[in-house]
Amino acid sequence: MGARHLPATRCSPDRTTMAPVVMTNGEPDMRRTFHEQLGDLKLDVIRLGGMTVELISGATFFPHVPAQGAIDLQTILSSPAAGGSSIRTMYYLSISSAQHKLYIANAYFIPDESGVDILVSARKRGVDVKLMLSGIHNDMKLARYGGIHLYGKLLEAGIEIYEYNRTMLHQKTMVVDGAWITIGTTNFDNRSFALHEESNVCIYDTRLAERLEQIFFEDLEACVRIDLESWKRRGMLTKLRGAAALFLKDQL
Repeated sequence: MGARHLPATRCSPDRTTMAPVVMTNGEPDMRRTFHEQLGDLKLDVIRLGGMTVELISGATFFPHVPAQGAIDLQTILSSPAAGGSSIRTMYYLSISSAQHKLYIANAYFIPDESGVDILVSARKRGVDVKLMLSGIHNDMKLARYGGIHLYGKLLEAGIEIYEYNRTMLHQKTMVVDGAWITIGTTNFDNRSFALHEESNVCIYDTRLAERLEQIFFEDLEACVRIDLESWKRRGMLTKLRGAAALFLKDQL
């Protein structure tokens, strides 16, 4: 049976128009329809999360955009539907690449074992590692106790931990070696890395990195530094809450 055309609705950015759908053997043939109506638009078939899906590509949908400005910038999206966390990879590679200094500010900090290990490894190779985390003002108390429970190994390695107590800290930033920065929605925990839809902007620019470092150190003035001895003296209730939080850390 030959191909024939039936009217169908196709949406464009500014209006709704009527476009013919190609029928092959009595069934809609969307590939031929797209080819005839939109020229170089392409459909790429991939496997995603156990499903076969089609991704739209081609210059019609994604035209070339000339570079603007002089700053190298990349937006990274992370979704559980993709079966992995590109933002986790970005964080861990950035930390592993640090050579001199690493300043992280994050609202919810419950790293997994790998996250703890790469932070400790950075400190062992001489990187100045400072963490600014939520303090007494926190809308997720259980997450806070889980983070506190993990301080020990970090403090023993010489990592500096500060709790911001002026108000609730909610920024998620990282500055690496005064050159590379990331700002976004991602918390340093499994829920953000694996379960949530997150987005971070990564920028390679020494001027912006210097400014973000300046803000980081200004905020340190409103922080309390946590030392190893005071962490060891935390109360039994805090220890129990922390242990319970880590038991549930994949859901926090």
